[in-house]
Amino acid sequence: MLAKTFSAYVARQFSAWFCGVFMAMVIITFLLDYLELIRRGGTKLQATLLRLFEMAALKLPHTAQEVLPFAILFGTMLAFWRLTRNNELVVARAAGVSVWQFLTPALVVAILIGIVAVTVFNPIASFTQALYEKLEAHVLRQGSDQLALSNAGLWLRQSDRQGDQIVIHAGKIASHQTVLEPVTLYFFDAATQFTSRIDAQDARLERGDWVIENGTRWLPNEPPQPFDEWRLATTLTPRKIEESFASPDTMSFWDLPGYIGLLEQSGFPAQRHRLYFNVLLARPFLLCAMVLVAATFSLRMQRRGGTTLMIVGGVVSGFVLYFLSDIIFALGLSTKIPVTLAAWTPTGVSLVFGASMLLHLEDG
Repeated sequence: MLAKTFSAYVARQFSAWFCGVFMAMVIITFLLDYLELIRRGGTKLQATLLRLFEMAALKLPHTAQEVLPFAILFGTMLAFWRLTRNNELVVARAAGVSVWQFLTPALVVAILIGIVAVTVFNPIASFTQALYEKLEAHVLRQGSDQLALSNAGLWLRQSDRQGDQIVIHAGKIASHQTVLEPVTLYFFDAATQFTSRIDAQDARLERGDWVIENGTRWLPNEPPQPFDEWRLATTLTPRKIEESFASPDTMSFWDLPGYIGLLEQSGFPAQRHRLYFNVLLARPFLLCAMVLVAATFSLRMQRRGGTTLMIVGGVVSGFVLYFLSDIIFALGLSTKIPVTLAAWTPTGVSLVFGASMLLHLEDG
């Protein structure tokens, strides 16, 4: 009964401090994002303060996902700092409670937070992030080229200087050469009236042009016009095409496996999406690792009476984790190391570091 009561008390303290730190960090990042959007939209007519506020609010769930591990880190440090300052952990240790016993409630809460964040909160965040990116493209970047991938093939839309629209459909693509095959192009004028159509065997992107070969052009009320080669000017590049796909941030955890398979089936690299999916899988374990790392700093520094060192240690460990993750993720995206290894390395390193330091602290 005493163990259950003490565990419930530690879990409540940890949850309260985590919620407080998490809300503070979310509010600060929201204000920073809003100010950055105001700076970017200073010369845009459509970028009103209300529209920019809406964009910042839509981006907020995605930002909350990013600050979650750091909220766990600092929330754990503050929770154990308070318990130590009030001599509650001192009494518990004197009664024979080990460090693993009073860390277990925090670890259980952390892994539950991670599971809920990945399975429930992530689909909401991905939906709002998709809306944010659409608004950003319309209000701030004012981009006109759009690209989408579905089971029906590849759909792409581009426009020219006169405002005419061209919709391109292809069954598949060879990404290393950017060749669409087979391909159909639909031409519309500025008033969205259909003007012509081209059916071709393939279309190759080279030096700012789509080179369309072995096709037929169809005009309203005119006979078909076969051709061997047709050049269509475009501002697209192979890099733009790959980056135009739905970003991993806009894909739900439940939709990512299917989309990864669709990308690979269509001939496109799926490293970004596969990396993001594995990062989400590792998220609950990363939160547990943050609890262990925070306990390492807070318990050691409290014994030595160094609150300042505790804060500095936590901040430094957070930044080290952030930069280490960025470097390893970049290596994974560049295929220097396997994507799965890149996604799980920060979590594994943090778990090993926290567990080893706590074992040294407990057993000497």
